[in-house]
Amino acid sequence: MRNGLRVLAIDVLAPLAAVAALLYIGVALAWPLWWVSLCSVLCLLIVQGVVVNGVLYRRDGVTVGTDDEGPGLRLGVVTVAAVAAVTAVVVGYLQWTVPERAIRTATTEVVGIASAAAEASATFAPQSPNVSRDRVVAMMTPQGAEAYKTEFDAMAKDLSSKNLSVSASTVSAGVEAIGPADAVVAVVMRGTQNAPGKQPIVVALPLRVSLTKDGDKWLVADLAPINSR
Repeated sequence: MRNGLRVLAIDVLAPLAAVAALLYIGVALAWPLWWVSLCSVLCLLIVQGVVVNGVLYRRDGVTVGTDDEGPGLRLGVVTVAAVAAVTAVVVGYLQWTVPERAIRTATTEVVGIASAAAEASATFAPQSPNVSRDRVVAMMTPQGAEAYKTEFDAMAKDLSSKNLSVSASTVSAGVEAIGPADAVVAVVMRGTQNAPGKQPIVVALPLRVSLTKDGDKWLVADLAPINSR
């Protein structure tokens, strides 16, 4: 019974675990050419070791797992398997878990920034026309801010001439695309237009907000109506 467990653990499971760990690392790394070569060599060495172990068993009646005179060799086999397993866990964590967490964090951040910028861009008060503009500009890239100022000044002139005030609130917002340094967020808002002596008008305001990452900070690069061509 004791020898059977040692054969199972040392002679069977340890090499299988090492091979599985090497294959897992390959999957996590998306099989780059250098790892294909290295993994092939390492797996071949493990298979050769298993074959030699089988030959020695047929000749001497003992294996690495059952040889009481070779505790150092057993320790080496277990160490190699453990190192391969730990390396696989670390590689999987770095390749999958860390980027996934970063994407989730970035998604939450860009949605918040896009919603705030969209609401500010769709809010206007004739008494203080530049307040919302300055809020948006503070969230934008220099190039995007210059373009936005030009568009805002034209819009502010039109709204001021009609004495219209506009307020907006986000109904929904979602990421259309996101990468390490760029993101696009769709924001749908409910806008309310108020004019003296008239009933408020409620309209839907869908905006597409493009963002770019500057260092560790997301900035708005552009705001455009979703139905624009």
